[in-house]
Amino acid sequence: MRTRRWTRSPRGEIFGVVTGLAEWRDLPPSATRFIVLLIVLFTGIFPGLFIYLLLALILPQQTEDDIIDEGSSRKRYERKYNSPIMDAKFTESDSKSRMDEKEKDWDERFRRNE
Repeated sequence: MRTRRWTRSPRGEIFGVVTGLAEWRDLPPSATRFIVLLIVLFTGIFPGLFIYLLLALILPQQTEDDIIDEGSSRKRYERKYNSPIMDAKFTESDSKSRMDEKEKDWDERFRRNE
């Protein structure tokens, strides 16, 4: 699941702050919890807990509007990067010929400097 912004998740363990962060960045919640736990332990328990509680107060609760539909985001990605216009402009043979031209240009520059 992915969300549009960082919110407190109703699926969270304690206030949903870390689970909300994981959903916002599309990360696994258990790994995110472990990393946040390590950060809290290594920075001293008081500053980490203070920041966590402050975030729990500041972040809004997640609503249905915050959730990004995976199907619609995939469709947007496909429209943007797999469009017929992009395919017509940049074919594989075009990219190979451009690379060959750049390689020849670099060879000529190298020979001039010898």
